[in-house]
Amino acid sequence: MSGPGRTAAGLGGLSLNQWTTRRWSVAEAVDGCVRHGLGAVGLWREKVTEQGLAESVKLVRAAGLRVSSLCRGGFLTAGGLPGEEGRAAFAQALEDNRRAIDEAAELSAACLVMVVGGLPGVKPGEALPAGFSRDLAGARQRVAEALAELAPYAGERGVRLALEPLHPIYCPDRAVLSTLGQALELSLPYPEEQVGVVVDTFHVWWDPKLFEDVARAGRRIASYQVCDYLHPLPADVLLGRGMMGDGVIDFRPITRAVQAAGYTGDVEVEIFNADIWAADPDEVVATMKARYEDVVLPAS
Repeated sequence: MSGPGRTAAGLGGLSLNQWTTRRWSVAEAVDGCVRHGLGAVGLWREKVTEQGLAESVKLVRAAGLRVSSLCRGGFLTAGGLPGEEGRAAFAQALEDNRRAIDEAAELSAACLVMVVGGLPGVKPGEALPAGFSRDLAGARQRVAEALAELAPYAGERGVRLALEPLHPIYCPDRAVLSTLGQALELSLPYPEEQVGVVVDTFHVWWDPKLFEDVARAGRRIASYQVCDYLHPLPADVLLGRGMMGDGVIDFRPITRAVQAAGYTGDVEVEIFNADIWAADPDEVVATMKARYEDVVLPAS
């Protein structure tokens, strides 16, 4: 397949999230997008740091690409730890997120994706430590408190924070926001150009209120990310994302709903999968393009 491929009316186009071809640097991802006719790329902060922020900005702009998102800010819940440890962790999280906002501004990213964090004291993918907090409501309150600090800072820099609800299997360690409705409620006190939400099919496909909340979100939808939900999940559930069409998700109704809500941004493919990471990245992108047209976009 050559060129950018078919685009549904109103959608910005297809974007490669850098983690789908995890081996690629920023330079390689930018070059790959150009060679495959894509108009946008979603970048990760780790990769931007390796390439250098100024060089990453230069590469993206020289290639004429849009930055559909910068991943990621967030992990805001550690302030729920007791005493000085919690206060220091909260301050550190705020400072890191301000840096992420500054990076997103330099890259002219459409949004900064916010993975808000899990229960205080629980580290992603690790066994439960002694002294971790089981206060789920308190963890969600920490997210709201952090957002009150960060949203104005982002607004001053023209950056849109995008709250991403994650599938409930990740609630202990990665995101205490599990539904689009929860993310939307946290965003509502702020202007829609300042705080929005992410619709990621892997995380929200199961939600019986998904279509209601997509319609309610409207133009607060800051990012639409797609990949499939594999069954059975692998032992490391973080890697349970698959290429569209390889799992259980019916993409076309979700895409139609996101369109109808007024979303006009890019459709970003973000896949965490060991086999896909080990494959030839060019073959991955070629398959991604074909599946986007065949599986994700509504039929003409």
